Amino acid sequence: MHATEKSPADMIGRAPYAPLPLPALAPTLARSVAMTLVLALAACGGPQPGNLQGEWAGTLRTEKGRCPTERPSRLLVDGKEISFVPGGGVLVLQGTRAPDGKSLHAQLALTDADRKPLPMVFEGAMATDGTSIDGTYGTPACRASIVLHRPEHHAFERALGN
Repeated sequence: MHATEKSPADMIGRAPYAPLPLPALAPTLARSVAMTLVLALAACGGPQPGNLQGEWAGTLRTEKGRCPTERPSRLLVDGKEISFVPGGGVLVLQGTRAPDGKSLHAQLALTDADRKPLPMVFEGAMATDGTSIDGTYGTPACRASIVLHRPEHHAFERALGN
């Protein structure tokens, strides 16, 4: 072995090659790519006003009786099918969009402990501004209004129009 060569024992813990220096342009290029991505997503702007498709959330406001107002309610519009979950619970009201495409109806029919019908109904429609849904939720023991908006935690999905 020559004096300028290193033995394998000398190279333990070291890379067998010297790392290549990054060009000075790399940080600028990385910032440019990141800014382009941010601008592209911002240009998408999310769903157009009047588009019901996607996820919506809001809190019930009791008008009569006792309603589940402690947690947000959720509405999912998927094509013509809709699902409404009142008060963050486990019961899901299923329904459809009306032929006009703007009105919504979902329901769930249960029976109570006395074997009496216990219907749950959600009715809703796009608000005039096109950015929210105004709705009504009702059961024999509850009547509530609700304004549903797109949830903030789905910013990426909103940017893609979902």
